[in-house]
Amino acid sequence: MPGSELTSGESTGFDPGRYGPWAVIAGGSEGVGASFAHQLADAGINVVLLARKPGPLQETAEAVRARGVQAVTLSLDLTELAAIDEIVSATEGLDVGLLIYNAGANTYGADFVDGDLAGFQKVIDLNITAQLALVQHFGRRLRDRGRGGLLLVGSMSGYLGGRHLSVYGGVKAFGRVFAESLWLELREHGVDVLELVLGVTRTPAMERAGLNFGGAFKADEPDDVAREGLAHLADGPVWIAGGNARRAEKINGPDRRGLILAQHEAMAKLFPQKEDAAR
Repeated sequence: MPGSELTSGESTGFDPGRYGPWAVIAGGSEGVGASFAHQLADAGINVVLLARKPGPLQETAEAVRARGVQAVTLSLDLTELAAIDEIVSATEGLDVGLLIYNAGANTYGADFVDGDLAGFQKVIDLNITAQLALVQHFGRRLRDRGRGGLLLVGSMSGYLGGRHLSVYGGVKAFGRVFAESLWLELREHGVDVLELVLGVTRTPAMERAGLNFGGAFKADEPDDVAREGLAHLADGPVWIAGGNARRAEKINGPDRRGLILAQHEAMAKLFPQKEDAAR
């Protein structure tokens, strides 16, 4: 399974001429998205940053501009239908060579039968509906352009079920299969497609969720996983970041009951606040 060879700091495959001069980063204000923005700026690529929170968005844009490239910011909620039209309009005159879809948080987690369907729908809209709309729009442009890339950020949560993750795990599983199919469709048109699967990553969002970084899993750093994703953009359809490939193989075994129960115990240590609240 791909995703285990690259060590931190190594960079082997990113070609700015293929993926520039503009990149669009959904979820580009902090964490892995900000790392993508910084590294693309260092490669001389201008960026369009999409995120909800204007403060972190502007901070990242300023850091990007300080590296000598242009940065356009759009503060919007990707779960709102009008957001897609706004993005399309704002990027109409830009030569976009790369779309990074990093906006895929679990915005609502609960036991499914007790949860709010509207809350679950927000998770679906962010991880599937908006992603499909942007990928189709920019995918057509890249296909007609004859070069470029689509980098979709996924999660190890898409490999195994988990409590409070019924919808989130499902949309992440969808995202991986979607990327694999898209890779087949676009590879003959000069467009690279990669699903970058993240494990536990030390991001502000994970800190806000109460993740115990001293728990069962090693936390990867945003700069490392972003560097790894860009280096392997041409190695699709799937790249598992942070040396998690062997774990992905392990949790794809046939003993689903045993694997899920073991995963549940590990996740309880990783997110102790959520487990305490569930009791």
